[in-house]
Amino acid sequence: MPELTSRIQVLVDEHRHNGQFILAGSRSFQTSDRIAQSLAGRTAIVRLLPFSIDELREGIPNLPADSGTYLFRGMYPRVWDQDLDPTVAYGAYVETYLERDLRQLSHIKDLAQFQRFLALCAGRIGQILNFSSLADDAGISHKTAGEWVSLLEASYVLFRLPPFHANINKRLIKSPKLYFYDPGLASWLIGIEDQGQILTHPLRGALFENLAITELVKYRYNRLRRHNLMFFRDAKGHEVDVLMSQADTSVPIEIKSSATFRSDYFRGIQYFRDHVQPGQKGAVVYGGDRTEERSAGHVCTLFTLTETVSTVLDGT
Repeated sequence: MPELTSRIQVLVDEHRHNGQFILAGSRSFQTSDRIAQSLAGRTAIVRLLPFSIDELREGIPNLPADSGTYLFRGMYPRVWDQDLDPTVAYGAYVETYLERDLRQLSHIKDLAQFQRFLALCAGRIGQILNFSSLADDAGISHKTAGEWVSLLEASYVLFRLPPFHANINKRLIKSPKLYFYDPGLASWLIGIEDQGQILTHPLRGALFENLAITELVKYRYNRLRRHNLMFFRDAKGHEVDVLMSQADTSVPIEIKSSATFRSDYFRGIQYFRDHVQPGQKGAVVYGGDRTEERSAGHVCTLFTLTETVSTVLDGT
């Protein structure tokens, strides 16, 4: 109903109070354009990503404290609400979504080629995005690869994590990293069909990192804040997986899938404290079950991550 937004504009202007209408939709680009044109200055945009771990654990009792469950099943509501088989659900999602929305919008002619491109993106989770390499492997042009990544980003399938920029005398990596909004979809795309496969899969660490970073993105969006996450890496290889900014402070967070904690997990954070933001505490989230506080920051689990982030941001 293309005339809907114009009619809403009239009603909103006649009755000047907030919250008269809630417009909910999963992925209609045309509607977004019409809202921008007809309802400019009259709307608040709320980005509702798939469930967070906190939401799932609050809504479903006795969920296991096992990252593999969430890496395999993902966080889409229907998978949990209807107890769907993730391999079936994500297969259907990719086919219907590609056919109905993305393919129509971008005039993709070779569906198999685009599905291969999606799988290649999933295989590059947590890596520096190299369009030339991605395009060569997919058999498409550099320009097409850039267009398809932008399309998938606009439709909340994947996102780019930008590098940290600061006025320091070091050359930093300038290309972004690539992540998916849902780890279950990424797992399906790289061929995982059973939760047990995750334990020994070579991309397990990347999937775990993806899950932790999307939890931080949801932490921001669910508080009506913009996505302000970055990663740090300089030319000498010093690295921090993700930085969460607040005012003029960037909290360094390191992510490790190992169930055993090691002190050297703080190495990147310590470098960041010594050379970029002196004294700034950080956090290490890992695949174990122990939490503690150390001189360089906090040790937390995937299930205490957002609580720990709140603590660090508050300076307590």
